[in-house]
Amino acid sequence: MSYRKLGKPTDQRMAMLRNQVSELLWLGRIETTLERAKEVRRLAEKLLTLAINTHEDTVKVTKQVKVEKLVKSKDKDAKKVKTYEIKPMEFTNDGPRKLAARRKIMANTRDLQELRQPRESRTAYKIRTGDINHPLIEKIFNELAPKYQARAEEKGQGGGYPRIVKLGTRPGDRAEMAILELV
Repeated sequence: MSYRKLGKPTDQRMAMLRNQVSELLWLGRIETTLERAKEVRRLAEKLLTLAINTHEDTVKVTKQVKVEKLVKSKDKDAKKVKTYEIKPMEFTNDGPRKLAARRKIMANTRDLQELRQPRESRTAYKIRTGDINHPLIEKIFNELAPKYQARAEEKGQGGGYPRIVKLGTRPGDRAEMAILELV
């Protein structure tokens, strides 16, 4: 299967497509030229299909965790003493298929970070985003994959996640423009 070269060397073309795929999956909609949109659609569809096929592959694991506990001493000084207690905690890890898919998606997308909302304090931002290392990957597996899997079961077909809407030509160089959006 051939691909479009888009008038760029391979490294620049792949970087551009990687950035546009990441922006499409993060924002849900981008405006670009028609030829670029067709290439981005092709790559985004493959990544979404990979996520849809593997997003339910999880493993429950029980680990022994050391928990810090503050205890007041019975002395007259009444100092707090740190003691540690070992408790079993249950975690959900990625299964082997989901882990491989996650790594492949991370290799083919850019690591976008969550932006701070207007008038949001630093502490609120850190609390909201504290446990998320790769927000785009989490969005793909936790929001987009279940949404499109339900859509596929409802309609009885897979694929067709990004849609291209033609806009006409761009003034200046008359390049055919299009909006690429997730359905």
